[in-house]
Amino acid sequence: MADVQSEQINRCSTPGWLRRAAACVLLAILAIFAQACTGEACPGGRDGSDSCPLRVMLIPADGGTASGTLADFQPLFDAVSRKTGLKFEIRVGDSYAAVIESMATGRVELAFFGPMSFMQARRRGAAELLAVAETEGLSLYHAGIFVRADSDLHTLEDLKGRSIALGDLQSASSFIVPVAEMIVNGLDPAADLGRVVLAGNHANALAAVEAGRADAAGASLLSHAKGVEEGGIAPGALRVLHRSAGIPYPPIAMHTQLDEAVKAKLREAFATLHDDPSIGPRGLRGYAGQPVDRFITDFPVEAFDELLERLSVVTPEVNQAMLRKAGQR
Repeated sequence: MADVQSEQINRCSTPGWLRRAAACVLLAILAIFAQACTGEACPGGRDGSDSCPLRVMLIPADGGTASGTLADFQPLFDAVSRKTGLKFEIRVGDSYAAVIESMATGRVELAFFGPMSFMQARRRGAAELLAVAETEGLSLYHAGIFVRADSDLHTLEDLKGRSIALGDLQSASSFIVPVAEMIVNGLDPAADLGRVVLAGNHANALAAVEAGRADAAGASLLSHAKGVEEGGIAPGALRVLHRSAGIPYPPIAMHTQLDEAVKAKLREAFATLHDDPSIGPRGLRGYAGQPVDRFITDFPVEAFDELLERLSVVTPEVNQAMLRKAGQR
């Protein structure tokens, strides 16, 4: 990129190119902008300074809006910034895949992942576990298959011939776990379901059921609770048809190539956030904006390996069949 920029500047200073000076200046500006976008504007690497803040990307997990997801996590990173002096630039990815790819290609230094999207980035050598939330001594959450409270569906077997709304294909609790639960309980989702709706996220999947556009939905129990708390879902409108076993809590990860001194600062900050008086009692929040007791930085990554094995029934072939069922392939 530097060679391209130099060539453009040299052209601008060469006799005979005066009438194209404006075009050359524009090209040079675009080259400098491209440098900034690819991180070359921080030649020493992202260090969390004012000029080179650490870039954070969040999966669009449950709220359906970027502003809602940012509202969940901005206070958390503000607290880390106060403790460490590190600066952050936070945004929400367009999809789970976008967050995985951004971490894998070095366009972000930190990310909030779903359990399975974290494992995908980790398998590409890009993601290192930073922190996992803990509540009452546990770092687990649950996926559910939800139906309307007045639904005639009572077991997974009853889903045969009926419709289900699911979230992002990379989402553990709104796609992968619900599909795996159906498979291990004797259903072939692509063959046995009447219709599959890929709603994009938890909130949309739950809304589809409440509005009668689908018979069931896959979503995390935390996302359902958030929807009720924020008024997006009427209290008592939905019930849990099936609840999954515990899933390791969605983690915050950092890029493996991040400076080791910065990694150490981040670990120390997250491990002591629960003692920060500026946060206030029960002010520490995690996935779906739910209160958590603390963040732990020594959570065993093997728990995610075990989840990966447990969900191995959801093969690429299953995903393709589900996409075809949804009319997207």
